[in-house]
Amino acid sequence: MEKQRLNTFRMVMLAMMVAIGVVISPILRIEGMCPTAHLINIVCSVLMGPWYSLLCATMIGVIRMLFMGIPPLALTGAVFGAFLSGVFYRVSGGKIICAVLGEIFGTGIIGSIVSYPVMAFIMGRDGLNAFFYTPMFVSATIMGGAAAYVFLKALSRAGLLAKFQRSLGAKVYDKTVRKSAEERA
Repeated sequence: MEKQRLNTFRMVMLAMMVAIGVVISPILRIEGMCPTAHLINIVCSVLMGPWYSLLCATMIGVIRMLFMGIPPLALTGAVFGAFLSGVFYRVSGGKIICAVLGEIFGTGIIGSIVSYPVMAFIMGRDGLNAFFYTPMFVSATIMGGAAAYVFLKALSRAGLLAKFQRSLGAKVYDKTVRKSAEERA
């Protein structure tokens, strides 16, 4: 029963993250950049891990492409950063800045380079080079990453980050919260 409750809670959280990502993406957008997507990617990575973050970014990208007419950049510019954000967060032992750096590297560098052949050869856009999207992607990830960092640090200071992670079945990295929980037990 507990496992079923946990899975249901994860799916509800994932659905909420996708919904928020789809709804706020056209509102808080700068032409060619979507910093809110990176905010969602990092928050999802920290709360739920790299696989859920990858799934979230994929679902947001597909919905945006199907219903909002967004080009494939919504997908190629999000999935690498979403996954690497979670991986960097886990490998670093729970450092939020590493989740932000994973998003910047994954989307800003890898995603921008992968976007070039998709847009040039599949979508038929002329005048592009391999690093055409890099400045926009890096800028957007820095903006979204900064917002995510501030948000997650505030959650951490309030003790809510560890509480959310624990309730989602994710590993809790916050040492101060773990120590106080062990002392109470």
